[in-house]
Amino acid sequence: MNDWILQLIADGGYWGIAFLMALENIFPPIPSEVIMGLGGIAVAQGRMDVVPLMIFGTVGSTLGNYAWFLLGRHLGYQRLRPFVARYGRVLTLDWPAMRRLVAFFRRHGQWVVFVMRFSPAMRTMISLPAGLAAMGHARFLVFTFAGAAIWNALLVWAGWHLGQHYEKVAAYTGPASLALMAVLIGAYLWRVVTWKPREVQRDPGSSPGSR
Repeated sequence: MNDWILQLIADGGYWGIAFLMALENIFPPIPSEVIMGLGGIAVAQGRMDVVPLMIFGTVGSTLGNYAWFLLGRHLGYQRLRPFVARYGRVLTLDWPAMRRLVAFFRRHGQWVVFVMRFSPAMRTMISLPAGLAAMGHARFLVFTFAGAAIWNALLVWAGWHLGQHYEKVAAYTGPASLALMAVLIGAYLWRVVTWKPREVQRDPGSSPGSR
């Protein structure tokens, strides 16, 4: 896959970077660490400039996340009610908890979106619940762009600093990302083990501002 990424960056330049970063957030197995790390190497070699690299890479990343956000907005969280009822144990959610989660996202979800930009798996998936909770478009885009810009800047710096050894970018970003993922998985497993559903409430499913 690295050879394909190299070729696309060589042929497409900044537009290739933007396309790859958008695709990375729609199809997560494409690693942003390699894409922006290679961009950093191109800066070190004088083949790219850091400002347009950051702009194109961050815009691409934001657009990829926005696609998942728009899907969530289109679906609306009310459509999840049968799924939550059936798979509440796996989700560690019942419907009252789901409604509280949606209310939280509407008030503070922009900070969750921002922080999760630094998580290897959740940086893409967090966009879907943000959309399901009908977070405002402007808030989502601003905080996604800000988080992606910081993450991309770290990757570009790593690529520039490491020169031709772009495979070592993962040595800088990998351990911290894996540690965060281990914490998230551990917290999830603990919640599954200890979770108990509340009594089913006879509730029509309405929520503040629900569709």
